[in-house]
Amino acid sequence: MLAVHFGAGNIGRGFIGALLYQANYHTTFVDVNEQIINEINHRQEYPVVLAAENSETFTVKNVSGINSITDPDKVMEAITKADIVTTAVGPNVLAIISELIAKGLRKRAKTTHQKLNLIACENMVGGSELLKEKIYSHLSQEEQITFNELYGFPNAAVDRIVPNQKNEDLLEVSVEPYYEWVVEEPAIKGEKPEIDGITYVSELAPYIERKLFTVNTGHAVPAYLGHYMGYATINEATKDTHIQEIIEGALTESGEALIQTYQFDRDQHEEYIHKIIERFKNPYISDEVTRVARGPIRKLGPRDRLIRPATMYMDVTGKEPKYLAKVIAAALEYKYEQDEEAVKLQQLVSENGYEKAIQTVAELNSNHPLIQTVVNELEALKSLRG
Repeated sequence: MLAVHFGAGNIGRGFIGALLYQANYHTTFVDVNEQIINEINHRQEYPVVLAAENSETFTVKNVSGINSITDPDKVMEAITKADIVTTAVGPNVLAIISELIAKGLRKRAKTTHQKLNLIACENMVGGSELLKEKIYSHLSQEEQITFNELYGFPNAAVDRIVPNQKNEDLLEVSVEPYYEWVVEEPAIKGEKPEIDGITYVSELAPYIERKLFTVNTGHAVPAYLGHYMGYATINEATKDTHIQEIIEGALTESGEALIQTYQFDRDQHEEYIHKIIERFKNPYISDEVTRVARGPIRKLGPRDRLIRPATMYMDVTGKEPKYLAKVIAAALEYKYEQDEEAVKLQQLVSENGYEKAIQTVAELNSNHPLIQTVVNELEALKSLRG
């Protein structure tokens, strides 16, 4: 069986590629990084390290690579033969790869009517839907009808912490032992891919938001507050008692929103929160706060990890989400010259003030009560710097 996977970075190799290998796929990685692609083709295998006290290493084999810039025809040819297509490129890159995928699917439709599923394994809500939308923007109406019959775009929720890392071995990747890959079954076309590690569910939204508003929301706390307080790494930040309190408070608020919205079992969700917090404390997977915090405008979006759980919490409880508001306030204060979105956000704050900035990026009405809650917490933030 052949898997075509876009994105040969750490997540692609250490998470999706590893599970595809264990499910007996040959995985063809598609990427623009010539050095990595050449190394994959030279060795046809790479090591994955499970980052824990009792570290284990296993070898992912049966892999190859294609440079999408120099060999786009080979990418299209691979898509015509694929049994599954996956991505781990980052939400903003889906639009960039969509035209090449569209060309590959167009070529495939002329040679076979075998169904194919394309799963975007990205840290976002509706990743596969977005990929489909971008692919379809390159199609005629007639082609869209054909593609609707042949190709499925099931959304997925993925969860595995893969820290930024520098290894002597270019292909070695270190990942945490824990992972979760949940895929919406109703959107599958043809036979369901048999991949040990995928959990198929009838409704994905609760699981996507559970992951996003627990793992990603929780991770945002030591990232934004840690940076504000001068910490360099997530591990350093999570040792701070103030940050520990805010993580627990924010996840209690997001948890209440999730429990009341999706009827999750309260005891099970509290256990899930505890497990997530313990994962953040794993010293073997610590990451730089600036990497976890990158892209603050996207992360302050209306459906993302901070604003959405805060507004959900207000809707279901009628109370102020004080802890989530603290994190939103810290995100508004995120200053990092090497992050394009951070620079843009600070320009927005400088030119329009905090209230207008949060209203704009979070797409809130000017009278939304969350805005004032965040403004109040902005003042309270100063006490954390001592």
